[in-house]
Parts: sequence; C-alpha cells; structure tokens
Amino acid sequence: MAPVVVFDLDDTLYLERDFVRSGFAAVGAWLAEHHGVGDFEAHAWELFLAGRRGDVFDRALPRVGLEPQPALVQRLVTVYREHRPQIRLAPEAADLLGALDGRCRLAVLTDGYHDTQRRKIAALGLETWCEEVVCTDRWGRAYWKPSPRGFVHIQRAFDAAPEDCIYVADNPAKDFRAPKALGWRTLRVRHPLGEHARADAASPLDQADRTVTGLAEVSAADLLA
Repeated sequence: MAPVVVFDLDDTLYLERDFVRSGFAAVGAWLAEHHGVGDFEAHAWELFLAGRRGDVFDRALPRVGLEPQPALVQRLVTVYREHRPQIRLAPEAADLLGALDGRCRLAVLTDGYHDTQRRKIAALGLETWCEEVVCTDRWGRAYWKPSPRGFVHIQRAFDAAPEDCIYVADNPAKDFRAPKALGWRTLRVRHPLGEHARADAASPLDQADRTVTGLAEVSAADLLA
C-alpha cells in the first residue's frame, strides 16, 4: 500500500500571514470604494505585526477616520473571509509536493471556515496534487481538530493502515493528538514566522514525532520512510 502524506494548510504549505495581508488589502480596497478612505491596509498590517489579533479592524478603522461600528466591522470580516486570496505555495512546499508526486497518495486536512479554506486551496492549486482535500468545517466546528473525524475519513478513503499515514502540520495545541492516537506519524513545521511558532506542546500527547523549521528540511524520503 502506498504511503499517505497529509498536509495541514495554514503555516504548513504557505505562510498564513500572506493570507492575512491579502485580506487586509481586499478590505482596504472595499473601504476605499465605499467610504473613500485610504491606507487601511498599512494600518491593519502594522497592528498585526505588533501582535494584535482579533481586534485589528476595530483598532485600524479610527486611524482612517471611521468609527468601528459593529455592522461595519462585520461587513469587513465578511469581505476578508470571502476575498480571493493572493497567495502561493511556499517554494519548498512546491518542491516537496513535486518530489512526492507519484510516489505516495497526497491529501490536505484543514480547519477554518469552509468557503475561506476552499478559496485558499484553489489559489494554491492543491487539488492538482492531492486526491483528498478535507475541510473539517464541512461537518461543523465540533469536528475541527483535535477531533479525529477528518483523520478517520482520510484513512478510510485511502483504505490505509495507520502506520502508512503521516500528518504534517504546525499547531501543537490541536494538530497532533488525534493522528497520534490513531497510530499515524507526525511532523511539525515550526516556521519562525508561523502563528504558532512559539507554542509548545502541552503534553507528550500533543508533541509531534519530529519538528523542523521549514519544509526545506524535509525530503520525500523522510515522509515515505
């Protein structure tokens, strides 16, 4: 049976901050068109780089002369989530996928809002490489990781033995517990610019079998062993 290599999406095959920057640009363009203001993207990006999360729009809007009214903020969230992302595979990810092509079965398993994740997948061209692309939100948020449902789905879809499966992901808070419990191998990508680069595993159950700082450190042979 051919090995099954399953990748997470954000901060694994590309840097999530690239999607964030793309979203800020889309929101900035919407605000320029509908409210005649500029520089929103720059202010939002500055706040993001300063470590703000979850309230960037509320803090950036006053900087461009707009009140962060709930209805406006929600509209911007919608624009952000529904925009067509300007992102691309990390070069090392593209190289690795190319090296794996034809030597194993490839899949993606990702959390996040379904339509948003599907737009990322389309922008990255992942369905060219992968036989299975699973957005766990298709079943509802209760089945986001660390739920095992997505992993079980992929294992059954490929009729694979657990020892033939490996999950490559970035977040020790949720990514590795379920596949490890199923008997999969696990690999953590701890990219210095990743959102969870500073996070440590809470327990050995959450610790990946191996950690790298980028996919450039990983060969096809590593994943197929």
